[in-house]
Amino acid sequence: MNSQPISAPLTVDVLCAGFACHDLVFDVPHHPGADEKVRSTALLNCGGGLASNAAVTAARLGCRTAFAGYLGNDVYGDFHLTELQADGVDTDWVIRGSEPTPLSTILVKPDGLRTIVSYRGNSEGACAGQYDLSSLRAKSILIDGNQFAFAEELTAHARAHNIPVVIDADALRPQTAALVEQVDYVVASERFAEEYGGSAEAGLAQLATVAPNVVVTLGHRGLIWQRGTERGRLGAFPVNAIDTTGAGDAFHGAFAAGLAQGMVWGELLRYASAVGALCCTKVGGRVGIPTAAEVAAFLATHEH
Repeated sequence: MNSQPISAPLTVDVLCAGFACHDLVFDVPHHPGADEKVRSTALLNCGGGLASNAAVTAARLGCRTAFAGYLGNDVYGDFHLTELQADGVDTDWVIRGSEPTPLSTILVKPDGLRTIVSYRGNSEGACAGQYDLSSLRAKSILIDGNQFAFAEELTAHARAHNIPVVIDADALRPQTAALVEQVDYVVASERFAEEYGGSAEAGLAQLATVAPNVVVTLGHRGLIWQRGTERGRLGAFPVNAIDTTGAGDAFHGAFAAGLAQGMVWGELLRYASAVGALCCTKVGGRVGIPTAAEVAAFLATHEH
């Protein structure tokens, strides 16, 4: 790991901090059972990970974006770093080390549903104490609950400097449960909300007691949200879903981008929903992430 904190000045619209991995995406006719061999019809190699995909999303949507997280000094880490840079993501705050780059194997069925097997190694604490946060200027920050100690450092800095923080609350863990109480915007998966409160609706209400702005995404059923005592629901855009991998990451990246661009609440939810929907129309979470022009064209032809 780095022996000295990274002090490179960072001025961006959006900083995405947390998990990066390498994805091996296999198209399969069905998810295999015990001791079953299945032949894949297609294979895709690409970078992945919650915050990393969100960073690519924000960059493709026209925001100056950086990713802060860990990649190993290996072929997967080199590939991922190059891929981030090709999308215009600033990688000056990426930590490299001897621990392997996390790896995910994703099995995608014809209906777009997928099963994921991940290897994360021992890089969880790699980013703690590695940054001189006094050099950071950002309009919004997204965290995903990974690199927990660094996420706490980052949220504390953001609070002190009035930078809005969004958390991608994907899976309920003690670290994520602690972080939802420290951020301005909680965007939770249905699974997280159910585990947090017993059901999506109850989880939304319970999260709203600890965070000022809460969204629970419901996949093809859209989303529900609460701000204080105000509640609402937004349906999903109808698309031909080929692969749902990364759709949540794209939603979160678009949400952070919309905040940085000053979007009002209704516009923000519609924008992020469109980006998440478009991501489902291609195989591979990162491949499906749309550009700003593609989103604008989609919104111009879709009522919501």
